[in-house]
This record gives sequence, structure tokens and C-alpha cells, in this order.
Amino acid sequence: MKETKKTKNRYIHGIDGIRSLAVIGVIFYHLLPSHMRGGYLGVTVFFAISGYLITDHFRQERQQNGKIAIGNFYKRRLSRIYPSLLGVLLTSAAYITLFQRNLLNNLRGIVGSSLLYINNWWQIRHGFSYFDRFSNESPFTHLWFLAVEGQNYLIWPIVFVLLVKIVKKKDGIFYLLLGASIGSALAMAIGYTPGADPTRVYYGTDTRLFSILLGAMLAFIWPTNRLKEQIPVSAKKVLNTVGILSLLLLISAFFLLDDHYTFVYYGGMYLVSFVSVLLLAVTVHPGASLDRWLTNPVFSYIGKRSYGIYLYQFPVMIFYEAKVPKIAEHLWLHTLIELILILLFSELSYQLIEKPFQHFTWKQLKLKIRKFFKTPLLKASKVKPVVGLLVFIVATIGIISAPTNAIGAQQEKFQEEVAANKKVAEQTKKVQNSQENAEDTQSSDTETTTNSTTETGEVVETFSNNPKDIQEKYNLSEKQVEIGQQMEITAFGDSVLLGSTRNIQEIFPKAVVDADVGRQLYNSTDLLKELKEDDLLKDKVILALGTNGTANEAQFDELMQVIGDRQVYLVNVYVPTQRWQNDVNSLLDKMATKYENVELIDWYEKCKDHEDWFREDQVHPTSTGRIAYTKLLADHILK
Repeated sequence: MKETKKTKNRYIHGIDGIRSLAVIGVIFYHLLPSHMRGGYLGVTVFFAISGYLITDHFRQERQQNGKIAIGNFYKRRLSRIYPSLLGVLLTSAAYITLFQRNLLNNLRGIVGSSLLYINNWWQIRHGFSYFDRFSNESPFTHLWFLAVEGQNYLIWPIVFVLLVKIVKKKDGIFYLLLGASIGSALAMAIGYTPGADPTRVYYGTDTRLFSILLGAMLAFIWPTNRLKEQIPVSAKKVLNTVGILSLLLLISAFFLLDDHYTFVYYGGMYLVSFVSVLLLAVTVHPGASLDRWLTNPVFSYIGKRSYGIYLYQFPVMIFYEAKVPKIAEHLWLHTLIELILILLFSELSYQLIEKPFQHFTWKQLKLKIRKFFKTPLLKASKVKPVVGLLVFIVATIGIISAPTNAIGAQQEKFQEEVAANKKVAEQTKKVQNSQENAEDTQSSDTETTTNSTTETGEVVETFSNNPKDIQEKYNLSEKQVEIGQQMEITAFGDSVLLGSTRNIQEIFPKAVVDADVGRQLYNSTDLLKELKEDDLLKDKVILALGTNGTANEAQFDELMQVIGDRQVYLVNVYVPTQRWQNDVNSLLDKMATKYENVELIDWYEKCKDHEDWFREDQVHPTSTGRIAYTKLLADHILK
């Protein structure tokens, strides 16, 4: 049957509503990760919308003109997305150059890869993690999404032309796209390793393409120019029911689907994409009511500015939080301020960049340049271009002068300490139960010396196997030291615990220490199982997790199933620079009440008034802080 041609495209306001929901999910996933656990799925919704609208546009253009103008498509896409991207890159680079130079590292590579739309692969190659929110401090992390979109804009028009010329029949194209989407989802499932960082499959174009393909697939069976406004009442009810259910499922996924659930990568994200496509299908149908229900001034405002909101979320959060040392203390207030700033900068971007460049031509640019030089110097019309030029100059200086893979002195020292402590921690696993082996291990790695100080007054910590030195260093009784020397314990945790490995070994030479940088509570179950299988999970267990992100009760229950009835000393967290601190501590406090064999060690309360105990990040203790940390552990365990 020959398809009906229409020359006028219908603007579907409900799509702005879907965009609004998607960007709200993404924003609150970053601002309130404990509450909007699945908000990252908003990106999946954006992919589905993009795949559908572009393909639907190509189909209509081909029906009207007999071909598609690929060159014009590229021009339209560039004028739509490139100016705002360039704006956020230059303003952020200028700010970094002037006010936050610690973020200059690799700036040239970040900007270059973003402008070339290969940032997702650049981040993968350099080992950056989307999920390591503690150490991966960058205002450009989220630009991986634009890279995937940009690659699709480049390749899909060519693929579309080949499909309609070679395959021709829309049913055949539909099944090809369906097969390709399943293949992409399978690539994600195969590439994902439970318990490991999923950044590779999360960032990869090959493993995220299924959302775009499902949207494109919909355009071949549900083109907007074939949908009729007048449909039977029964059909309208079915559409509305499907739309409401899809909307409720999507919103539920935003709240419930943690980014580390294996289900997400074993088909869950594909299902969310399918639900998004169903929601989109109902919204674009003129006979259904969802378009009207999702149309309101708020959604219209947010939807039209969703691109700018997405672009400026990370720069605002990173730059703002760098100036607020204890954001966790007044989380809701700071969240509100950040929301206002994000909306403010996105509005400025919309008015000053997006709207003026919607119908950009090189001829207009030439005319504006000529007008600029002809206009008197003190005219108000020159303010914007002059400010823009200054931003460009400062940003360019920063980008050109930015170091590549540079490591500062403090970071280098920290990395050396981490490596040394990991080596000692690995050695503790080899300690046998016999006193002879324990003494051999200890004597080979410790020394009997006294402490000294640096020029800055910081204590340079030394370690001793002499009971009197230990007693004096940690202010313990003679009996406590004697008990500690014979006690078998397992200390399991993240980088904060790892930094105190040698301190723990001083008091508990028979301790087994298993700690690592970036370790999360949710991926620790298998590691504890390994310790248990190797008979390294002792009757007393120190559990120190939560520095690097949120967790929930079910995940803690999994840990306790492995630990069993062993005595657990649960250490809460002091991480005032991160918004999850209070949520993690509330969970740990609840778990200490829930389990009789769990005793809470309140590290937060102990050190919240001792900023001098910590490095610049206000999380990892200095030598003084490590001594206080270890003494706190000993006081609870040896009481």
C-alpha cells in the first residue's frame, strides 16, 4: 500500500514531557543518588527518542522528496548541538584555568575528544569510571552520552539510505533493526562482569546502541504521518492504558534500578528501552491522550532546555562542591542551590547560544563580524562578543597549557602509600596461625624507632613491634596490647581502612587485612566469600565500607549471610565532601541495631571536629588520623 504523504510536521509537545522526565531522572541521580537510584536510565530514554525522531524524519523526507539530504542533516545537527557543547567546554575550561587548576590535567584530551564526539571511547581508553564518584572528579564525565549520539548522527543516515535501497521493505528493515538491537544488548551482557566496574559496557557505543535502534525500529512501523487522530474508543483506551503503564514502569525504574544490579546489564536496560519506546509510541499518537497529559508549561520549559540542563549539570556540581567542604551537612540546601544554578546556566545557554544558532548560517556570521567592527567600542551590543572572546582566550590558554596524565606531589605520595599498604595487606593473608610465622612476618616488615616531624609539623609515622612502643603510641593498657598480639581478626574495607593497614598490624599482628581503593559495599559479597573459602574470615571481623557510595539494606544482608554469626565491628564513614555520607551512616546505624552480632564503631562522631586529621580531600587520614582511627578500633575490640 502506498503511504500517504504529508508536508507539514506535527510538533508533539508530549515529547518535551518525556524529555523532562528523563533529564529530571539524570539530574537527581547525580544530586541525590540514594533516592533516585535508577535516574541514569534517563539517558536510555534520550537515546530512544533520538532514534525515533531522526528515523521518522528521514522517512518523511524520503517520501516527500524521493531522497534524504544527508549534508543538510549534518548541518542541522551541528547547528543544534555543537554551539552549546562548545559553550560549556569553553566556559568550563576558562573557569578551571582561573579558579580550579587541579582539574587542568588531561583537559586537552577531554575537549578534543568531546568536539570529535569520541569522548566515550577516550574515557574508556584512559580507564575513567562513570561509577567512581569519589575519585573521578571531572565536570565532563557526562559528555560520553553526546559522543554516542554524535556517532549515531554520523553513521545512521548512511545506514538508513543503504537499508531502504537494498532491503526496501519496511518489515525486513524492522526485523534487521530488531536483531541488531538484540545483538547490542547481548554485547552488553557478555561484556559485563558481575562485581566489576561496568563503565566499558555503559559507555560503549556497541553496547548502548540498542536503545537508539529500538527507537529507529518504531519509526518504521509507527510513523507520525500515518497515525490518525480519529480512532475507535476501545483503541484509545488500549493506547492510554499502555501509555500509563509504561510511564509508571519507567518512573519506578528511576527509583529502584541501582546502577550496579546485574539485572540492569543482563537485559534490564534493554527492557527499560522497550518501555521507553512504548511510552513514546503512545505519546506521538494523536488519537491517544498522553500527548495532552504530558503537556504543561513546566514540562515544556524543561523539555526545550533539557539539552542545556544536561550539559551544565556536572560543571555546576563539580565547581560548586569544590567550594563547599561539607556538603553532606546541609545536603538539601546545597541540592536546591545547585538545581537553581543548573537551571540558570541552562537558561543562559538557551537564550544566548541555542536559540540564536537554531537557524545559523555562515553568511549571518560574516555580517555580525562586520557589524561588530563597525560598531563604536562602548556600545552595549559589544558586551556579549567581548565577553565571549575573553572566555575563548582564557580557555584556549588553559587547554594548550594543560598537562597530560600529570600526577601531583600529594597524589604521588598517596599512591605510593596505597601501593605499600596493599603489599602489606597481601602479606597479612599469608600469616599462619602459629606464633612463629606471625613473628617472622611482623619482624620483617616493622621497625623499632621513634616518631619525628616534618617542617610542616606533620608526624612522620614509624612502626614498632615493641609492646611498650605500641602501648604508648595508641594509649592502650599493657593488657590490651597483650590480647591484641594474640588475637585473630579480619579487617575488610575500602581505602580508609587500607591506609591504616600497618597501624592495625602493629596492634593485631595476626590480623588479615583485605582492603582496596574504590571498594563498594554492594560488590563485596564475593570477596568475603573468597576469604571464607580460604579460611581467612576470622571470628572477629572489622567491616569498614561506604566511603565510595551508597548501599541498601538488602546488600548489607548479603554480606551478613556470608559472615554469619561472627562478631562484626562495623565502622561508619566520615566523608563530608560527598552527598551520600549521612545516608550511609543511617544505614549502618540501622544494621547495627538489626544484627545482635554487629557493633557500631562511630568514626564519624570521633573525627567530625578534627579536620586536621585528614588530607586535603577531608576523607583519608594523615598519620595522626590513622593513629586515632586504629585506636578507636582497638578500644572497641579490646575492651
